[in-house]
Amino acid sequence: MEIKLFDSELKVMSVLWREGDTTAKHISDVLKEETGWNMNTTYTLIKRCIKKGAIERSEPNFMCHALIPKEEVQEAETNELINKIYDGSADKLFAALLSRKKLSAEQIEKLKQIVTDLE
Repeated sequence: MEIKLFDSELKVMSVLWREGDTTAKHISDVLKEETGWNMNTTYTLIKRCIKKGAIERSEPNFMCHALIPKEEVQEAETNELINKIYDGSADKLFAALLSRKKLSAEQIEKLKQIVTDLE
């Protein structure tokens, strides 16, 4: 089952992925610092993530636990980008990324290694 998260919900998830299981209060404090959101906004987003099955809540202290791994969401978002913008062609996305900036010799080596590993 694929869960579709909005950018604001992904911000909540990114705190959980980065910091591990934590309280809603802590997530709220972090996001207030990072985005300026108030507690009500963050709590509303956490509740939406719970409803969607992305976060599990437990007591005491409204502890939050990510139910979906970051890699799964990254893969879904990447696939959506490829399908939406690059006609489903991963090599078009790859070419677009590579042409955007100068890569260091080290980065080029890393990319060659990734391609080699895929073959």
